[in-house]
Amino acid sequence: MASVYLVDDHVILRDAMCSLLAAHGHQVVGQSDDPTVALAELRILRPDVLLVDLKLGLRSGFELLAELRRRAMSLKTIVTTMSTRPRDVAEALEHGADGYVLKGSTGIELMRAIEAVLGGRRWFEGKVAELAIQGLTGSGDDARLALLSVRERQVVVLVVNGQSSAEIGVELHLSPKTVDSYRSRIMAKLGVRDVQGLVRFALRVGLISADEL
Repeated sequence: MASVYLVDDHVILRDAMCSLLAAHGHQVVGQSDDPTVALAELRILRPDVLLVDLKLGLRSGFELLAELRRRAMSLKTIVTTMSTRPRDVAEALEHGADGYVLKGSTGIELMRAIEAVLGGRRWFEGKVAELAIQGLTGSGDDARLALLSVRERQVVVLVVNGQSSAEIGVELHLSPKTVDSYRSRIMAKLGVRDVQGLVRFALRVGLISADEL
């Protein structure tokens, strides 16, 4: 039996995951939809396995993975997501994820992934392994996306959604001046000159979808 912590922004999915894990003898010791809350609870609860989605509202599971790696916290991490973007799979690897399971997979595959990572192995099977290879040998856009920090990606999403520097500052607990600095640095890294160029880039790499505009 493993102790498991869940990070997902859909309560109904967390409830279903709790039932699935319990049916296979695992114990869910905590859950959240917020990376900051999750990080604080993970430091206290010290579960065996973390299951984390990548898209958490305006925030990202990559943010949590990056912090766990920076703090050298020893727990097994499995990304559970709908994302089949090659760059997301590659980046999960780069952030130290031990497994990557698509939400369209069966419960049995998730249990196998948990068993694998607890045994010291990684779980990037079938289609996911192919996506990882594509992501690691990716396009120019993927390479430019890799230049952006998790915080910079958050700023991109908020900018293309039309929020001002002041509004972004409130959302991310930053000063408007700091947000302006982020915007300038992002534009320089991506080689775009205006918000329209930023929107086109964000659409191409999947940071946003057309129906979010």
